[in-house]
Amino acid sequence: MTTTSEQVSEVLTRQVSKVSQSVFDGSRLRVVLLVDVYDGAQQQFLEAYEQLCNQVASVPGHVSDQLCQSIENPSQWLITSEWESAPPFLAWVNSEEHVRMVEPLHSCVRDTRSLRFHIVRETGAAVDRSQHRRLQTSPRIGDGVIRHALTFTVRPGTEEKAAKILADYASPEARVDDTTRLCRTSLFMHGNRVVRAIEVRGDLLAALRHVAQQPEVRAVEEAINPYLEQDRDLNDQESARVFFTRAALPAVHHVTADGLSQGERYAQYYPVVSGCGMRLAELLAQHDEAAAEDPASPVLRSTVFQRDDVVVRLVDVRDAAGAEPLLQRPEHTAELKSLLDGEVVRMTLVTDRRSPDA
Repeated sequence: MTTTSEQVSEVLTRQVSKVSQSVFDGSRLRVVLLVDVYDGAQQQFLEAYEQLCNQVASVPGHVSDQLCQSIENPSQWLITSEWESAPPFLAWVNSEEHVRMVEPLHSCVRDTRSLRFHIVRETGAAVDRSQHRRLQTSPRIGDGVIRHALTFTVRPGTEEKAAKILADYASPEARVDDTTRLCRTSLFMHGNRVVRAIEVRGDLLAALRHVAQQPEVRAVEEAINPYLEQDRDLNDQESARVFFTRAALPAVHHVTADGLSQGERYAQYYPVVSGCGMRLAELLAQHDEAAAEDPASPVLRSTVFQRDDVVVRLVDVRDAAGAEPLLQRPEHTAELKSLLDGEVVRMTLVTDRRSPDA
C-alpha cells in the first residue's frame, strides 16, 4: 500500500527530475559541419561548396553560412550555418532535395560530422541589438543519453519473415570505448514499416559505426537485404550512405517525467497528412511536456521521432493501457485530428534489448 508521504515524494520526483530535449523552442540554430577532404581535392571541394551554397541560400529559414579551412591541416574544413530555428533546417536536411544537393561533395570528401546547437548566449559588437534574435531561454539539463532511430520498409508480403530475421540475432557488444556504450535498442513494426530506436551514452556516431562493424549485426543486415523495398549494397560505401541517410529518423523531442521506474515500452505510428509531419510532432511535444508535469499521467518517458511525414512516438508508461494516443487538451485535439490521415496505430514490438548496466 502506498502511503501519503510516498505519494508526495513521487509527485516531487516527477516535478524535479524532468529532463528534456526539443527542437521546438523557437531559438536560432547553429549547425557545424566538420569535413575531411581527400588530399589534392581541395579545389574540387571548394567548387562543390560554392554550388551548394548558392542553392542553400534560397532554402526557407536559412540565415547565413561560413566556410573555414584549417590553418594546420589543409584537408580539414569547417562549414557553419545559422538558421532561424531548428525545424526549417531539419525539414531541409532530411529531404530528398538535400540528398541531391550534397551529391557533388561525395567524390571529394572522406568523412563528415554534423553538429547542431541552439544559440543560448550571444556577445560582441557585431550583434545588432535592434533585431529580434531569438535565443534559447535557458540551458537544458540532459540525462547523458542520445536517442536516434532508423526507419525503412520491407516488401509487402514479407513482413513475417522480416520480423523473424530482425528478432533472431545476437546482441552486439555494448561497450564501444571508454566513453561510449549502447544502452537500449527497441524495434517495432507496423505493416511493412520498421522502426529501430536506439539509446546511446556517449558518441552516437561512434556507436553507429561500432554496431555496423559487429559480425552479428552484419549478418542480420545481409539477411534482411532481399526483403527491403529500397535496394542497398552494404559493401558499396555510397549505396550504404544513401540508404542510412534516408533511413534516419531523428529524435525531435524527449521528456523524462520519472527517471526511477522502467515501465512498459511501446510505440505509436501517426499517419500524417502530406506536409504536416513537423507540425504534428510539435503538437505531440507540447502534449508530452504537459504530461510530464502531471503527477497522474502514466507517461514516464516519451520521445517523438520525425522525418518528413513519418512521425513515431516512443513511450514508457506505468500502465500501457492507460496512455491515450490522442491529445486531451481541447485546444490541440481538433488540430491534431486535422493533421492525421487515418487512425493512430500502436506498433508491434519485435524486440527490446537493454545492456546489462545501461
